[in-house]
Amino acid sequence: MNEIEQAEQELIGEFQAFDNWMDRYQYLIDMGRSLPPFPEELRTEEHRIHGCQSQVWLATTPRGERLDFQAISDSAIVSGLIAVLMRVYNGRLAAEIAASHPDFIKAIGLDAHLSPTRSNGLRAMLKAITGAAAEMA
Repeated sequence: MNEIEQAEQELIGEFQAFDNWMDRYQYLIDMGRSLPPFPEELRTEEHRIHGCQSQVWLATTPRGERLDFQAISDSAIVSGLIAVLMRVYNGRLAAEIAASHPDFIKAIGLDAHLSPTRSNGLRAMLKAITGAAAEMA
């Protein structure tokens, strides 16, 4: 099992520990609150993710064969989605990111419990992450 698959399994287990979606949303929001500060100088159009209802910025930094990501949103739930994606993809090998399939999103239940605009934003963030990985790999 590679690092991405391991992180996905951990997240699935964490979300399954909650009995209802109100608790899962709260956990998602709490995860978003733990995001590290995002540098103001990176809040540019170049780093903005389009397709999200809220404002999202994502910066990618290559580190050897790995990719480091920084991201932030002005929405609490979207910040939680960012935190989930960072747990899975941040610091991972570009080749593994490019080859991965985000099946954990369905396993967690996010595909069925996000509004259409948040789902679009999640897809846009995933596209940016996997696109950067594919370019590097």
